[in-house]
Amino acid sequence: MQIAKNTVVTLHYEMFDADNTLLDKTEEPISYLHGGYDGIFPLVEEALQGKAVGDSIDVKMEPDDAFGEPEEELVRVEPLDVFPADVEVGMMFEADDPETGDVLLFRVTDIADGKAVVDANHPLAGLTIRFVAKVVDVRAASADEISHGHAHGEHGHHH
Repeated sequence: MQIAKNTVVTLHYEMFDADNTLLDKTEEPISYLHGGYDGIFPLVEEALQGKAVGDSIDVKMEPDDAFGEPEEELVRVEPLDVFPADVEVGMMFEADDPETGDVLLFRVTDIADGKAVVDANHPLAGLTIRFVAKVVDVRAASADEISHGHAHGEHGHHH
């Protein structure tokens, strides 16, 4: 079966930065609903169109096609006394965005002079990404998956 709209695609992937350093890879395969449901990067979905089990893709994505450019307004400097006493670089904290009401996930990137720098940008924002994937399964999506807009089952979403 070929990958087409309303198929569930299962794949293994590796992501690399511009220096070919491995950033992420699957331990277990992931599944997504193919056909514009925002389950995977659009350029990756485009490259997978028409592929079948055993096929591979190798896609280079600029920041706008992957995790976006870093946004200055998502970097904040906060006094250390608003954090737990054991705060350290790398810790993650949730905070409400006062403008949108959305919950943002901030990562502590620096601590100095009684202040902490926190960043809600995706850790890979601003990077050119190389996405290498191999298709391990393709099947027709169920009516439930199509109506929900995502894959269900072993490697997909569970309700």
